[in-house]
Amino acid sequence: MATISKANLAHTLSDELEVSMTLAKQLVATFFEALTETIADGNRIEARGFGVFIVKRMKAKQGRNPRTGEQVYVPARGKVKFKPGKLLKEALSRPLEHSA
Repeated sequence: MATISKANLAHTLSDELEVSMTLAKQLVATFFEALTETIADGNRIEARGFGVFIVKRMKAKQGRNPRTGEQVYVPARGKVKFKPGKLLKEALSRPLEHSA
């Protein structure tokens, strides 16, 4: 199983769209910046077939430091939840291909 980086995505875009690597890197960076801003603003992102990113608000609570046992305050925050779409679920249900 491989890890795909932003550079790998840019390389794929560059090859597929036959554009310069510089433009492909800008496209990837802009795409992730837009995703980040949209999610940080609490908005939902829906890509039909792929899935939905939803921001769930977590309430503030009292936690505990596992090392010391000391009680600590955990502030309210947003948590990103991803729900895969139909096409992604179907792709994940297929057996994994092993590369040599």
